[in-house]
Amino acid sequence: MAAPVRPDGAPDAARDALTALCRALLEEVDALAARLTRRLLEREDVYAALGVPVRDDLRATCRASLERLLTQLAGDLPPGVDAAALTVDTGERRARQGVPLEVVLRAYRQCGRLVWARMREVSRERFAGRYDAALLVVADDVWRILDASSDRLVDAYRREEARLRGLELGRRWAVLEGLLAGRGRDPAVARDAARLLDVPEDAPLCCVVAPTGDGDGDGRNDPLPAPSEALAGLASSVWHARSGEVVGVVVPGDAGALPAVIAALSRRARGPVGVSPPVAGLGELDVAHRWARLAARTLPAGTATVAGLDERLPEALLAEAPDLGPRLRRVALGDLLDLPTAERATLLATLRAVLDADGSPSRAATALYCHRNTVMYRLARIETLTGRRLADARDRLLLGLALAAPDADGDQGR
Repeated sequence: MAAPVRPDGAPDAARDALTALCRALLEEVDALAARLTRRLLEREDVYAALGVPVRDDLRATCRASLERLLTQLAGDLPPGVDAAALTVDTGERRARQGVPLEVVLRAYRQCGRLVWARMREVSRERFAGRYDAALLVVADDVWRILDASSDRLVDAYRREEARLRGLELGRRWAVLEGLLAGRGRDPAVARDAARLLDVPEDAPLCCVVAPTGDGDGDGRNDPLPAPSEALAGLASSVWHARSGEVVGVVVPGDAGALPAVIAALSRRARGPVGVSPPVAGLGELDVAHRWARLAARTLPAGTATVAGLDERLPEALLAEAPDLGPRLRRVALGDLLDLPTAERATLLATLRAVLDADGSPSRAATALYCHRNTVMYRLARIETLTGRRLADARDRLLLGLALAAPDADGDQGR
């Protein structure tokens, strides 16, 4: 609202009529401001929702805007005064107050309509219709000026909105980085973070980590596109792109929702994604982040898989001590590793099938599409080459871990 330039292209008589009418309206600017304010408060619920300070500011702005508009149209604005300053200031302030742009524009249009209607009334009531014809001459110019001024308001609003959004994103980034660094253990930090992120402070939550490789989570190498959409209606979430990974803070609707969260994310995954078990609030987000990152590390590179840490605990334990993986395989599998590639692969596949079948050669044979006697023969060879017995619980554990461990080249064993 306010601060257009005067339609100096109009004929002198029309300009004089506009000056006379605007000066007449300035005499009743307080009444006009009250009328405009009342109309806006009746038609827009947002002002009541935003509270008394915004409503009071609306009243002051309506009066200042009407006064500036009428002064400018009358041609009485002092030289050197920026005609657009009030419009720009209003746009920026409404953005900071959180008034929607469409509400601001409707207020601006109401101001223009009120002034135009009142000028026509004053022409008839005080000047016996003397300026009616002149108003028709300047009408297009006046509304064109008002439109141009509304464009300035929109530009100012959007610039301020973008600036505020940048500040908000910067604050969110800093808060999330602090939580991932463990600063959420300070209750005051956790409370502030909960307010900023709109996350319940003590609600159970889990962390999601999607490594981006050499990317930075900016969409060019996105391992988990649109995760918030994937979880809509299932869990609330906040997502944070860091160097080398995308991190999500997910608050499931209930304790049993984690499998559904993993399933929903799996439909979007383009790479390995790890999910932590639930932790007790933002104060433990650093732990959840470490667990989720560890779960992602257990998954083979290049696979589009989402896995919870609890599903990958043996692999996670080995990933925490990567130098032990090759040693574990050598100690557990012994001479089997020295066989030719094809024979080694066959025996390892047989061992895996038997362990997956809880030691049953018959069920393993079904999975391998071979005869039970073939499985029995291979198991005998495996026990001879490794020195391990599948009947021994400790040997079974060692062999299972060996299959899960990465080999000497870093490839995941399972």
